[in-house]
Amino acid sequence: MIYWGASQKMVQIGRLNLGDKLEVWTYKKGYTYALLQDERPSLNSTFAGLPDNDDRYVPPMRGHYYDIVPFWSDQPVQHKVYQLNILDSKNLQYKVYSGELNIRREAADEAGRSLYTFSNKEDIMPLKREPRALANNDIQCKLLLSTSPDWQAKSRWFFGVNEDYGSFNPTPEVQQKVNEILRGASTEMDSISALTHWVADNIRYAGISMGPGEGFTLHNQQMNYSDRCGVCKDKASTLIGFLRAAGFKAYAAMTMAGERIDRIPADQFNHSVCAVQLRNGSFLMLDPTWVPNVRELWSSAEQQQGYLIGTAEGCDLMETPISPAEKHYIRIVGESSIDMDGTLTGTFTVTAEGQSDAAVRGVFSAPMSQWRTNLERELLRIVPTAEILDIQHTDPDRYLDQPVSITYRYRIPHYASVDKEVISFIPLTARNLFSRAMSHLYFKLSPETRTQPFADRCSRLVDIRETVTLPYAPSQFHYPMVDGIANPAASFGCGFQMEDNKLHFGEQAVFGKRVYEASDWPAFNASVQAQMQVSETPVILTK
Repeated sequence: MIYWGASQKMVQIGRLNLGDKLEVWTYKKGYTYALLQDERPSLNSTFAGLPDNDDRYVPPMRGHYYDIVPFWSDQPVQHKVYQLNILDSKNLQYKVYSGELNIRREAADEAGRSLYTFSNKEDIMPLKREPRALANNDIQCKLLLSTSPDWQAKSRWFFGVNEDYGSFNPTPEVQQKVNEILRGASTEMDSISALTHWVADNIRYAGISMGPGEGFTLHNQQMNYSDRCGVCKDKASTLIGFLRAAGFKAYAAMTMAGERIDRIPADQFNHSVCAVQLRNGSFLMLDPTWVPNVRELWSSAEQQQGYLIGTAEGCDLMETPISPAEKHYIRIVGESSIDMDGTLTGTFTVTAEGQSDAAVRGVFSAPMSQWRTNLERELLRIVPTAEILDIQHTDPDRYLDQPVSITYRYRIPHYASVDKEVISFIPLTARNLFSRAMSHLYFKLSPETRTQPFADRCSRLVDIRETVTLPYAPSQFHYPMVDGIANPAASFGCGFQMEDNKLHFGEQAVFGKRVYEASDWPAFNASVQAQMQVSETPVILTK
């Protein structure tokens, strides 16, 4: 939860008639998200009468200006103008993304200041967003401006501002806790994993304004360890301090969850993370905010995401790679039998890894007294008449020991339609059990084409297998007619095979990344539809 205060002044504008226009002027001085001081200008101050003490308006990166200006709107806008008066010596760089603007620069005055004017070329109309489209700043017109020469300069600044503040200096209490956590750790990765998950699981996420040290400055170890709470930067700062106390080289990093970071070095960041340098010299990204009860050290829900590490030498902007789908599998394997009255009895086991593990493990996020109910619900929402005879599962609190595994033993009266000539049923495992780990199933699948890129939760592999023993051996088989899809972005395949009175069923769906181009939609759409078709179409077997 975030508790930072905010205030608004609401002004009535009276009744608007068709054709009326509303003009809004905004004057901005300073950086409202820096929160570097407690003092605020009086709400009664006028633009001309702001306090003379300009120290409070010093930008986080001293001496530089940067801004992100959206030239899109959820309401019709006829004319939008952004003006910037700036010294030529600041070497302003700017770029317009996903659109065109009118740009005018007025020659420098005697003080060496130029006036830049940016305005829209045509009316700004609300975009009809397609389902699961990327953030508006990724697909609509925006302007980026910065006087920072490059990302390396911003990296060096971010490193310096936190080192100067002493954000990561360990205290005796922190050193003692680190020594305790690392008992039994025998390898480099053992140590990194133990420290990351301790911080992820033991520093609560809660945000309150804590005075000096807000904004881009990370709070120190004394505050973080004693409070045991904070937002992303507090969790990242705690982990960096813990890693340094253990002898690692660790650094603060910034990223942008949910949006793309473009090359103009403006402050396109909303999230704080950690980078640790391994013995081989490479960096490993860690995110204690997004991995409580997750087996990963960096959440793959953040793949294809830009980040910047703060180092003394300066780093360039980098991007997290695609995480292979097989690292996020959900696997359902079943054994069942159908008798002559149509009763289905059997077992199935659900195992998962990575982000799919985290999704399946969500059934245990409630108090222990509700675990059984939540587990039963996963089957009963598919077949309300199921009788659940037993459920066994791994210990959810020992999530680092092994991937989650849940085994059901069940009986479902009259599940199949059976007579002496025909057997008709849908394999139970094909019916999208634990769809909580298959967010692709919740996409709106129309229209068949789209123009906007889109995002899923994570890359993913769905692997389902079941062997069904039948009351007799059929001689004719009618299976769901599903075309296979083979595409790097998304693929699907399934198969049925008879062996005497046993039906072997299998299907596999692969969704290859988190962020997709519009051109990936046909394969993604077809793969989801194929999985849905198999889940809804009965197998018909006749003598």
